[in-house]
Amino acid sequence: MDETQFLHLITTHQAIIHKICRLYRDNPQDREDLFQEIIFQLWRSVPSFQGKAKFSSWMYRIALNTAILPFRKKRPDIRYTDQLPDNPEEPHDPDEQQEQLFHALKQLNDADKALITLYLEDLSYKEIAEITGITENNVGVKLNRIKNKIQQLLKK
Repeated sequence: MDETQFLHLITTHQAIIHKICRLYRDNPQDREDLFQEIIFQLWRSVPSFQGKAKFSSWMYRIALNTAILPFRKKRPDIRYTDQLPDNPEEPHDPDEQQEQLFHALKQLNDADKALITLYLEDLSYKEIAEITGITENNVGVKLNRIKNKIQQLLKK
């Protein structure tokens, strides 16, 4: 893959990177730094991309690993409306709902954040399993637990 092809693919799929940056970093400068680091890691990893998986799946794996790497060292457009509980006291402003969801997601551990991010991107359990390295059944079980956690966090 040459530089032009790489840049085209990054441009096409950059929303993936922005969502991960927003989920794993709180301030704009840290998000920008993470975005740049993810691009760098993707470019470095291009020779390992064999085309067996979709480019977006491969990109997710690199981006998520890059986003959570600093945490590992310290320690041994999202579709969200279907995920929000029906609550008449809840704001009806989609931007406010999205902010509440992001706030809840940031409270999850890194592994749960990765799984729910992939789920919210409409990836199949099979694709999520390929990216994360866990079985499809385990993806389903974990996602159900994560959804319950998110609902509890949103009720607070």
